[in-house]
Amino acid sequence: MTWLDLASLTGFLVTWAGYTVFARKRAKVAWCLASSLQWYRVEWMLRMLERDMRMPDTAIIGNLERVIGFFASTSILILAGLVTALTANKAAIEVLSTLPFAEPTSVALFELKVLLLIFIFIFAFFNFTWSLRQYSFANVLIGAAPAPDSEDMDADERRRFAISTAKVIDQAGHSYNYGLRSYYFAMAVMGWFIHPLLFIASYVTVVVVLYRREFRSRTLQSILAAEGKTLHPARDR
Repeated sequence: MTWLDLASLTGFLVTWAGYTVFARKRAKVAWCLASSLQWYRVEWMLRMLERDMRMPDTAIIGNLERVIGFFASTSILILAGLVTALTANKAAIEVLSTLPFAEPTSVALFELKVLLLIFIFIFAFFNFTWSLRQYSFANVLIGAAPAPDSEDMDADERRRFAISTAKVIDQAGHSYNYGLRSYYFAMAVMGWFIHPLLFIASYVTVVVVLYRREFRSRTLQSILAAEGKTLHPARDR
């Protein structure tokens, strides 16, 4: 491993971890997709408590679970392909050496790159499956929700139940987001197979794309507009 390989790998790990911490802290002081959707989740659960039939609510949860289940299954298939690549490393290196601007690599360095991808997709798989479990917990809470005409809970208790259920769904959404983010950064690692500089450019581009989509996208503006809010919380006060 050259100093450029080591620098690019270190920068990748620091960038990924740093953006994760930054996004969580930034979401507390500025609107993002996750924080804006939480308001709708609470409203959703409040509406759910007013309905006799909760089938639409469980159907929505089921749709979310199917999407996440697809990514979890895909992660397993990708892991199988990556393990296969470890057994055919010399053939893969020969193919990579024919690419323009590809930097020569050793078998050990190639295996390190593949192992990094394996780690990323294992991390993604755990996040997707944890998200699925949390959505199943939300299904149980919806099933246990009091009937609209029940007198067992007063208005404050109903609102507390709705907020708690919405929080479980919100945590499931965060786990799903971590899994998707892993896919983005895995795409950046593909650049390392060609050249460390391309690797650096790739994960910097990923961070820019993630930031713009989570904090500056038109989708976020539309979600906030439905609440009568803007991208600048101070202006909404």
